[in-house]
Amino acid sequence: SGDISRGKLCEDLNRMSLQLNQDLDMMTEEMENITVKLSWMAYDMVVLRSSLDLHENIRNLEKEFLQCKAVICGPEVGQDRESRSADEDHSIPQQ
Repeated sequence: SGDISRGKLCEDLNRMSLQLNQDLDMMTEEMENITVKLSWMAYDMVVLRSSLDLHENIRNLEKEFLQCKAVICGPEVGQDRESRSADEDHSIPQQ
């Protein structure tokens, strides 16, 4: 009877230990994911705060990209030509 009790106790302890290990693995993975997200948030904040004109530079870059794209591919379908300024209205000369 004592051997059965000890065997049952060992089995219960092994099951509890396995469950504890699984729980710890899951919590560790969650914390790693949170750490990565926090690191990216901190990086974004540092970049944005260290370069106040970053947003304006990105908008200018996007504007220039769209102008180049319009020259190469033609105006986008449905784009209102009057809404574009004169300096944006470039076209490739036809031969």
